[in-house]
Amino acid sequence: MGALIEVDADYLVIGAGAMGMAFTDALVHHSDATVAIVDRRHAPGGHWLDAYPFVRLHQASAFYGVASTLLGGGRLQTAGPEQGLHERATAPEICVYYADVMNDLVSAGRVQFHPGCEWTGGDGFRSIVSGTRHRVRGARVVDAAYLAPTIPATTPPPFAVEDGMIVIPVNDLVHLADPPDEYVVVGAGKTATDACIWLLRAGVDPDCICWVRPRDPWMLNRAVVQPDPAIFLGMAADTMAAAIDARTPDDLFRRLEEREIMLRIDPSVTPTMAKSPTIAHWEIEMLRTISRVERGAHLRAVAAGLLRFDDRDVRVSTNAVVVHCAASGLAYPPLVPIWQPDAIRPRPVRVGFPCFGAAMTGYVEATRADDVARNDCCRPSPYSNTPADWVRMQIVGGDASLAMAGHPDIRAWANTTTLNPSRVPADRAEDPAVLDAAARLRTAIGPGRARLVEMAAGA
Repeated sequence: MGALIEVDADYLVIGAGAMGMAFTDALVHHSDATVAIVDRRHAPGGHWLDAYPFVRLHQASAFYGVASTLLGGGRLQTAGPEQGLHERATAPEICVYYADVMNDLVSAGRVQFHPGCEWTGGDGFRSIVSGTRHRVRGARVVDAAYLAPTIPATTPPPFAVEDGMIVIPVNDLVHLADPPDEYVVVGAGKTATDACIWLLRAGVDPDCICWVRPRDPWMLNRAVVQPDPAIFLGMAADTMAAAIDARTPDDLFRRLEEREIMLRIDPSVTPTMAKSPTIAHWEIEMLRTISRVERGAHLRAVAAGLLRFDDRDVRVSTNAVVVHCAASGLAYPPLVPIWQPDAIRPRPVRVGFPCFGAAMTGYVEATRADDVARNDCCRPSPYSNTPADWVRMQIVGGDASLAMAGHPDIRAWANTTTLNPSRVPADRAEDPAVLDAAARLRTAIGPGRARLVEMAAGA
């Protein structure tokens, strides 16, 4: 047992990743509170410190980070396959951004950062380097790790690895010294699509990639999820219009596909996964060049030249490299209120956009006197996994947005930060395209939501 050090702070924030940073930034900018942030990692940035080297944000940089400081320059891409879409930060850019934000917070004098420390419960934490114990007596705990994702770099593969097969996390793709005869990419989510696209852009023949994709995913078209109110509100309006006549979640997703909102890799397969990261058409076209796809069952084990599934064995090259992309990613804990006696647990407070949710939580904590009022105006929204989940997420997230909208100060604050995808800057308030999108949304949202509720009840 190390020495015990008393730390003076009003809040103990667990985690210096996206949620903890966004909460703390909003809290200290709207109150005189003091904060101690602890994280097991050596620096702020959360899982981005462990990210694979070629990862980029799947959404516009402007939607990510903290409310007070724009990530990136709010620029449009001027070259490449996404010319005209907003910039997307790389992992190194994100880590530098969070280091700068933390430096600003600490320099202002009301935030302490304790890297290399783990929370021990209650108001305590300890250094995993020295063993020194700390106590923040009387501090309110903020569990910003409640939605912490699982990633391949820190999670073992969910299948057995027998002798004779090389298995690497996606991070290690860039460290291979010699190309194998075949790559086996395991996973169906954003990490797996990134791995496949990186291999293809590096010149790997599509026929040399075997993609183990137990579930096919629905993904959002990146072009319609942009920090432009005419585009974003137009997407929301089209989503609700599609819902009006939809019969089932699968039917809804097909209608969203017709409206260029949702995309899928294989048009002949009905996806069963709807975590809905964003993706671009150019990426979809590249992924479609991979013809060898093993779907319908989870991989249980790999051996020399062999993939073992529940219902079959599949032969691959004896020197194949298996690329582990199969961590579950998003967390799905119970949808409990954000403010509870033991801790504050920041989460999305509309459909998606967790950084905005955490920042909103910090703002509401700073500007409301009690937890009943806080929970009333700032309600949690879940992540989705399946199309039926996605429908329910639209309902819960929509209701949460309406709860916030009933408070003028919250509406005003939300319209100041680019983290809010539906904000309308003052210079766009009278833009005809924005007014048209908003009018279409007002027309469609009532009947669209009513149909979503019916679908959710029957799902």
